[in-house]
Amino acid sequence: MKLNEIRDNDGARKGRMRVGRGIGSGKGKTAGRGQKGAKARSGVAINGFEGGQMPIHMRLPKRGFNNPFGKDFAEANLGLIQKAIENGKLDAGQPIDHAALQAAGLARGGKDGVRLLGKGEFSTKATFKVDGVSKGAREAVENAGGSVELPEAKPSEHEKKTARRETNKAAKAAK
Repeated sequence: MKLNEIRDNDGARKGRMRVGRGIGSGKGKTAGRGQKGAKARSGVAINGFEGGQMPIHMRLPKRGFNNPFGKDFAEANLGLIQKAIENGKLDAGQPIDHAALQAAGLARGGKDGVRLLGKGEFSTKATFKVDGVSKGAREAVENAGGSVELPEAKPSEHEKKTARRETNKAAKAAK
């Protein structure tokens, strides 16, 4: 075998159909587009077009709102965390964070962290390092002798701009 003899198997590569090349080609005259009408012309994209009738995507009511700036928290309830500690899936001696809750199968998703919710009974002394906590959950953890640590709040872009404006106004007033 030589390099110049290597080629694909027969039928491995199909040639493109050349349309509009005479009646003998089988794809002459209308080039496979039938006859007349918008679809026979070039530049037609008729997705969702229903012949002039109001399309279904416009007839149906629009519902809801998807907030592009909303946070995505995994939610973890104290009752389930208590069960996991009793079953040995979680170690109450170590700080309980997003990774530990995921490993125990209690926090799914949550690209912005985990939020602690107060549903259920909680009686174990534990330290939580979470990104959000409800008022009832914080009280339940602290009543059991534990603590909840939240990350330091970073100012939003809006707050930064507002603070900058205030300092600029103060500087102008001082002059």
